[in-house]
Amino acid sequence: MGELTAKMKRRIRNKLSGEKPTVWIGKGQVSQRVLSEIEKQLDKREMVKVKILKSALQKDRAKLVASKIAEKTDATLVDVRGHTFMLYKHRERRGEK
Repeated sequence: MGELTAKMKRRIRNKLSGEKPTVWIGKGQVSQRVLSEIEKQLDKREMVKVKILKSALQKDRAKLVASKIAEKTDATLVDVRGHTFMLYKHRERRGEK
């Protein structure tokens, strides 16, 4: 699909801004289980809001953790605010190619 436009990012931010995070990353760090859950939600909804607990950050910054997760899930990092970030992954609908 390519790069998200500013308008698309704004639409995703607006849609997710009022929602609570659906994935929480705790002191167990970014496990394969967390990555699988994020991928499952991206496949279902195209977008996901993730919260990183302070105990999970240690020396890493939230933006770095979010970037790594986006890369591992083939998603686009839409926004990082504090310890919360949003990911988007375009999903092909039936009949679309």
